[in-house]
Amino acid sequence: MTKTENEKKRLRDAAESGVGPITEEGEMPQKKFYRSRAHCNPLSHNNTFDYPIHPAEMDWGTHYPAIENPKPTVLDIGCGFGGLTIALATLLPKHLILGLEIRAKVTEYVRLRILAHRKENPGKYENASVLRSNTMKLMPHFFEKGSLEKIFFCFPDPHFKKKNHPRRIISDRLLSEYAYFLKPGQGKLYCITDVEDLHNWHVKHCRAHPLFRELSKDEMDKDSCVKAMYSETEEGKKVERAGTNKYYAVFERIESGTEDAKKITGENFFSQGQFGIE
Repeated sequence: MTKTENEKKRLRDAAESGVGPITEEGEMPQKKFYRSRAHCNPLSHNNTFDYPIHPAEMDWGTHYPAIENPKPTVLDIGCGFGGLTIALATLLPKHLILGLEIRAKVTEYVRLRILAHRKENPGKYENASVLRSNTMKLMPHFFEKGSLEKIFFCFPDPHFKKKNHPRRIISDRLLSEYAYFLKPGQGKLYCITDVEDLHNWHVKHCRAHPLFRELSKDEMDKDSCVKAMYSETEEGKKVERAGTNKYYAVFERIESGTEDAKKITGENFFSQGQFGIE
């Protein structure tokens, strides 16, 4: 996508979301003008997004103009208002951070927020960007096998009703996709929520997947990204103000040659549970 096409897309998204020229590029946006529903049904958004046919056709240069041959390696899926995306940009300066958000108005807020940080801090935050997309459907269009090092899922929609469980962002089917994109033996999947039932769901499905290993508490305590995930998201700060609990877990993408990976069979890889059927 060329710079002109990218600008047209931005204006189209802004018009769709009802966001006018509230904030000039380079100025810090005010959140009150970019409020949106807390969550969005990912199964009802089919033709809203632009995406390349193949990852090789994606021009990441429009997202990271100061970086040569850029490709994101850290994803903040459902990034909300960008608190963690911004924090990771300074915590992981050698990585390219990409926030993924399905809501147009919120995506525009994060985009403007990143541009404002770049203007206020020359040479910094060039490794952060945001993309409006439907993660549950479009990740294969943007990312290649083994290209990602970290994927974060912070306070996702719980979808409490059983009939809506297939909409949950962590499921057996989607875990197989995430395993495909994460680097074997190095990639990590981070998840945090304030809903204990959803946390138990995350742990149950990640533990059951043959390509993920759960990190111990000691391992998580040594990971600075866990601390950022716990404290830097807007939703996490709201939970702290309410005085309620946060539940989190981290899983590592194992090497395909390990004993656990050898346990994979056609029966357990293509299980019914992968497709939201319990």
